Amino acid sequence: MVKLANAEQMLEKKATRAAYGETLAELASEGLPIVAVDADLTGSTTTKKFAEAGNADRLFNVGIAEQNMIDVAAGLSLTGNIAFTGSFAVFGTGRTYDQIRNTVVYSKLDVKIAPTHAGISVGPDGGSHQMLEDVSLMRGLPGMNVFVPADFAAAKAALRLAAKTPGPAYVRMGRASVPAVYAPGVELELGRAYVIREGADCTIVANGVEIAEANKAAEMLAEEGISVEVIDAFCVKPLDGETIMGSLAKTGCAVVAEEHAVYGGLCSAVAELVAQEGPCPLEFVAVRDTFGKSGEFDELLEYFHLDAASIVEAVKKAIARK
Repeated sequence: MVKLANAEQMLEKKATRAAYGETLAELASEGLPIVAVDADLTGSTTTKKFAEAGNADRLFNVGIAEQNMIDVAAGLSLTGNIAFTGSFAVFGTGRTYDQIRNTVVYSKLDVKIAPTHAGISVGPDGGSHQMLEDVSLMRGLPGMNVFVPADFAAAKAALRLAAKTPGPAYVRMGRASVPAVYAPGVELELGRAYVIREGADCTIVANGVEIAEANKAAEMLAEEGISVEVIDAFCVKPLDGETIMGSLAKTGCAVVAEEHAVYGGLCSAVAELVAQEGPCPLEFVAVRDTFGKSGEFDELLEYFHLDAASIVEAVKKAIARK
């Protein structure tokens, strides 16, 4: 088990996007040939911090031209650089999908797609900016590694993992500040999922901001005498089937929770795994066939039934189906 945050660390909330520029600067200082390409959002994505740390000549702001951003990153990767691209997730994956597919992934280039402002945690920006299909888009690409970190420390670890793993990768980061799950300096591995709470009655497989909600739900259920196991499937692709199926062999049912559409992301990945390896009752906590909506993050968690109370309800349904 990886080292988890202590009670004091859990009180400090940080957005996963805050890890981006800081981590790129650290990697560059360690001698990695890091470059960052941004589409006029260096402040919001925090790549500005990368430039301010002595890397101004390695940050390329192409303006509001996200497709060009991917192509510039591809060219930089061909000259021996590890190229990271930033933007909001709706632009950094949706507007650029053709370039990611045919230029980066088809050629197996060392380009890391690392947008911020994914999911409903964008909040008041509303449905046009709340990207809920990005994991599905990236997961469907051959050879693309997909990471959805739960907190600031995990985001730093995911960015490091992406930088040090050859080939294309997707790192999904958010705008909202979230509680710490992992201790500072945690290291995460490709193709691993982590049991962060052990239990016997039901498994909750989650990632991203839903890990904090899963932990809350576990505490609420414990008060009712229900014991749940919480797994952080931060690496959606390749998925750690061994850890997940090992947990399901013990609990007999699962809830999958993600801040994403129910189609094509973690919910689909786990459903595919379970269908192949050993069917058991599954319930899903995810956005159901709709666009996002303007509102505050906490309001939207409840509105879209992504909050701890919704996970509690789903756990009870899954257990009743055993």
